[in-house]
Amino acid sequence: MVAGTPLLSLDDSVQRATTEQLRLQAQAALELLNELKAQPRKETLEIARAQLVQAEANQQVAQDQYEKRQAAFQFDAKSISKDALDTAFNVLTQARAATEVAKRQLALTQAGAWSYDIRAQESQYRALEQSHLAAQAQLGKYQLKAQRDGVVLAVNASPGTFVSSTGAFDAYSQGQLPAMVMSAPQDELAVRCYVDEILVSRLPEASKIVAEMTLRGTERKVPLQFVRVQPYVSPKLELSNQRQERVDLRVLPVIFKFSKKDVPAVYPGQLVDVYIGQK
Repeated sequence: MVAGTPLLSLDDSVQRATTEQLRLQAQAALELLNELKAQPRKETLEIARAQLVQAEANQQVAQDQYEKRQAAFQFDAKSISKDALDTAFNVLTQARAATEVAKRQLALTQAGAWSYDIRAQESQYRALEQSHLAAQAQLGKYQLKAQRDGVVLAVNASPGTFVSSTGAFDAYSQGQLPAMVMSAPQDELAVRCYVDEILVSRLPEASKIVAEMTLRGTERKVPLQFVRVQPYVSPKLELSNQRQERVDLRVLPVIFKFSKKDVPAVYPGQLVDVYIGQK
């Protein structure tokens, strides 16, 4: 097994849907931002110009009507009522106001989107994009991959199994087991020996330690290479009911190693007998 190999996949249906939703929201925010930056829209600008032309035309009509009625009133005050002249003036005033509104609407359209709206939309897009990236990173954690080259020793979970932070439930032992047990490449294997605290004083110096192990059920003896002593004496754990059984024997762990190619029929977790001597 090489680094990057997928090992376990968790149910990611909810997280995948959430990630896709955030992606679409970020995409929609980006489209709206591009829309704001692209303003004024050509079609909207043409409508604003047409509205100005219409307002100016209405103003000209109102201007002509008022001038005609004013000229008639000045020529003969009895030819047209004062009320009709005032009405024509009011219509002209409204037409002038409408023309001014159309001019300002055209200027507003030509100015494009407000800079504050663009900045606010940019912030909205960045926030949604970061949320999408965070959800995507979280989605990546739903698949466990090997961080380095190694060997899978045991898989204690199957499709549909519930796995928590404490591991997977084992029906045989009625306890929690790691979902998967892994090790480094097995070119070399380590042997952990527990030395009775009574015998600790008889251990040779590190440079003088020699050891060999015997595989149970065989007469094969394998030389071991001393690695280190774990300098902490702790209670010995029995093979069954490890966390509840009370034991008085305390032991010192001593680590050795050997090349796997010399002993192909040996596996991690196997019990062996070790003899420790002195050069």
